Amino acid sequence: MSDTEKQKTEAQRRASLISGFQPRTDLGCGGAGERGEESGKLRGVRVREWQHGERRIRLTEVAILDERGAKAMGKPVGTYLTLEAPELAKEDESYHQEASAELGEQLLSLVQKCCPDNPKPRILIAGLGNLQVTPDSLGPRVVEQLQMTRHLNMEYDPGFCRRNALPVLSGIVPGVMAQTGMETAEIIKGIVGQTGPDLLIAVDALAARSIRRLTATIQLTDTGIHPGSGVGNHRHSLTKESLGVPVMAIGVPTVVGAAAIVHDTVSALVGVLAENEGTRGTGSWIEEMDPDGQYQLIRELLEPEFGPLYVTPPDIDQSVKQLSFTISEGIHQAVFRKVTKQAISSAFLHIIIIV
Repeated sequence: MSDTEKQKTEAQRRASLISGFQPRTDLGCGGAGERGEESGKLRGVRVREWQHGERRIRLTEVAILDERGAKAMGKPVGTYLTLEAPELAKEDESYHQEASAELGEQLLSLVQKCCPDNPKPRILIAGLGNLQVTPDSLGPRVVEQLQMTRHLNMEYDPGFCRRNALPVLSGIVPGVMAQTGMETAEIIKGIVGQTGPDLLIAVDALAARSIRRLTATIQLTDTGIHPGSGVGNHRHSLTKESLGVPVMAIGVPTVVGAAAIVHDTVSALVGVLAENEGTRGTGSWIEEMDPDGQYQLIRELLEPEFGPLYVTPPDIDQSVKQLSFTISEGIHQAVFRKVTKQAISSAFLHIIIIV
């Protein structure tokens, strides 16, 4: 490929990152990492990429600072953080420990940002999704792994957690509408009203915008979440505006749409054709389309015939199990960060003695 063609390809790539290519993902940061370089030039948007020391986790933060940035990116004002961890699906304990440590640090930073005047906020964890459907069971499985403490104040006395330096942590698995007959947002709003948390953290499975992101990224945001929107099943939003408390979200892509798979395949094919002198220009009409146009064209061709198809990896059961441990440990490291092991042991020993 000549220098001129390379420059043209790069220009098209950069333009496409700004064009609004937004396949249906739950969190606003679904494509943030791939928009980073170009969106950093937008007014009202700040992009930062980094990697801590020898950790094998790459981070990309897109901060939408004002309404100008929100309009340009098509997302609410807030912070969108992506942890790129390509080996998350592998059974590598040291790698998952690195991911948990990084997640814990970033979660703590966002919690402090959401509750700047409250060093020990009361936190409600909502595990969104359907436990009976493996790719959608990430949220419920994470809640299963967490050590809840709010009930200790009720069982013993209101100051129990404070005296023992424990965070006030509670959790709920609200299920899905087909199981409960209620919107997730309705259930969560009722619980928030009754229990009075200072912060809600929602954990959910997402729909990937690219095969490369499938079970390989952990996405965080402080702008809330729209349950089910990743697969076109739009439910009421969980946001500060709708619930009255700050809402953070943690998500991992566990499914990918057929249109996204075809889009990735076509993009790779066009790249190969462009590199071969004999086939150069064969796919030029596709190459000249921006990614949003390509994706919409593929959807229009596929969905009338096959409907909105979503695919998940064959080992998703093991992946979800590993991811649930990684995320729950990251949450533990964030909320129990300043709690010593001795304090935790003492608190629960006290409980055993009383019982």
